[in-house]
Amino acid sequence: MMPHEPHPGAGAERGIMVVVVGPSGAGKDTLMNLAARHFTGRTDVHFTRRVITRHRDAGGEDHLSISLEGFAAMEQSGSFAVWWEAHGLKYGIPAEVSVALSRGHVVVANGSRSALHRFQAAFPRLKVINVTARPEVLVGRLEARGRETHEDIMARLARGPLTVRGEYDVTELDNSGSLEEAKQKMIAILEGLLAETH
Repeated sequence: MMPHEPHPGAGAERGIMVVVVGPSGAGKDTLMNLAARHFTGRTDVHFTRRVITRHRDAGGEDHLSISLEGFAAMEQSGSFAVWWEAHGLKYGIPAEVSVALSRGHVVVANGSRSALHRFQAAFPRLKVINVTARPEVLVGRLEARGRETHEDIMARLARGPLTVRGEYDVTELDNSGSLEEAKQKMIAILEGLLAETH
């Protein structure tokens, strides 16, 4: 590539926005937590907290809980780099991620396959990690949670494919086996991206 003068906004292209997606039961929250622990102390990789219109004690990921009114106010004030709606909730990625990206860092966010077009529009360098598992593994994990009936789980899995549709830079991460193996895969992917930014 020929050298060129930086253009306005070029700084944001130095960093890489990583969006982790996958179906319920695939273990993306667990893998993100383990990766975040591994990279503790690193200043060039950031795991961002989502803003969600869900009660703080509802379980799941560590997130910033907010009311619908509060979310709307943040949206109108430009406080989100990306936001979307799914399963009756609203999700937002704080606009502050642009600071880390402009410094050439890697930012990791929990995303949604249905919102990837919004991420792609917002971030020049986007990497998608699609965490999946074999259907029978997903069924077993979801049944172990005890939140849904077997019929509900089968209907959920039948609703959509486990792959990512669209023109995205996607790395598939199969978490059907041991958690340690999947954790090492996740860390290796992120270390590869960090090497690209240096």
